[in-house]
Amino acid sequence: MQNMEEMMKAAQEAAQKIQQQMNDAQVKLDQIEVEGSAGGGLVKVRASARGRIIGVNIDDSLFKEEEKAILEDLVTAAFNDARDKADRKAGEHMAEMQQGMGLPPGFNLPGMG
Repeated sequence: MQNMEEMMKAAQEAAQKIQQQMNDAQVKLDQIEVEGSAGGGLVKVRASARGRIIGVNIDDSLFKEEEKAILEDLVTAAFNDARDKADRKAGEHMAEMQQGMGLPPGFNLPGMG
């Protein structure tokens, strides 16, 4: 039975290592910033690769009451641009991490895709 206990211990250690790597990856993704923009750069949204919105920058020239609907559409477009870029960065990072773990491409580990 010693061999079975060793196998169980090794499996548990491997699972703990993968969990720690996942936690580290999530922290790193939250530190990676992307910027989405709309209206030729008049509206910009900064987000983390995890999708957390960090900030919004709206050019002063857009602050006209009659252009409120346009401004709202631009903010929405900038947010969606940032979210798309964040999703792509996160996917790239997670693929690199999986490759570094020796997992085959397309292997879906819970929490990694």
